[in-house]
Amino acid sequence: MMNRRNWLKKTTWTAASVLPLGSKLTWAAQALSGGGLITRAIPSTGEKLPIIGLGSSATFSQVARTEDIDALKAVMRTMVELGGSVFDTAPSYGASEDVAGKIAQELKIANKLFWATKLNVARGGPADAAAARKQLETSFQRIGQPVIDLIQVHNMGDIATQLPILREYKQAGRIRYIGVTTTFDSQYAELIQSMRTEKPDFIGTNYAIDDRYAEEAILPLAREHGIAVLAYAPFGRSRLWSRVAGRKVPDWASAFDATTWAQFFLKYVASHPDITCITPATSKPANMVDNIAGGIGRLPDQNMRKQMVELINSLPGA
Repeated sequence: MMNRRNWLKKTTWTAASVLPLGSKLTWAAQALSGGGLITRAIPSTGEKLPIIGLGSSATFSQVARTEDIDALKAVMRTMVELGGSVFDTAPSYGASEDVAGKIAQELKIANKLFWATKLNVARGGPADAAAARKQLETSFQRIGQPVIDLIQVHNMGDIATQLPILREYKQAGRIRYIGVTTTFDSQYAELIQSMRTEKPDFIGTNYAIDDRYAEEAILPLAREHGIAVLAYAPFGRSRLWSRVAGRKVPDWASAFDATTWAQFFLKYVASHPDITCITPATSKPANMVDNIAGGIGRLPDQNMRKQMVELINSLPGA
């Protein structure tokens, strides 16, 4: 299967591949000096977040399970150096939450991150309140911060039990924002209902150029109720890399400053005004730089967005 690592090997785009650990690329620094990373406001408070963050599922999670975490250190350091802050994780992402907490403390960047983790002990059935609180306390210990910026109920797990617990922690000042997430089609109706009745600060859901269901009901509802949105899986997991294998980014993408497919895909997601932050996962510093560039410069307008969708729909795998 074609993934970004393989795609980069087959292209002429090599600048980010020479990233020294802990250093900025010249081209990335120049791009940042030209306007900086786009930010979006959290509707409930007006606090602004950089449009590109870092997720910790997929390859980040895989590497976190090994003892070779130098690349993850470089990824997190690179994100912060280039203006990013949102780090999205979950207890269910293997060692990701624990390893990221240790890295952030070692690099002394913990207070520069917007920590977003999750809660779910429901396992497809009722959640045990004591187990939920225990999981929360474990997250606090792993992250090493007295206050966590955002904790969301993961995959709609027993909202009736777990969301009130998050409200309790928020009321106590231990959590700044709370929310709910899902990336499962079968849970969209429940997500929409919870947005209407619970009105969380955040939701997290999948959104990509070839996965646009969120545009129909979820994003308009987020705007209506003032809910921030974390966009997951902007590359369709690895699906989109397979679809563009062997193809060059179209010349017309320069109109919105996209020079790689990652930037093309991320700028489509970022160009929706109701997306607060996108959290693609990676374990490669080069990919982190590429992702950050997807949140810099011009974004496609409505006509360009349609053209982008038409292009992707014309490729095999539609």
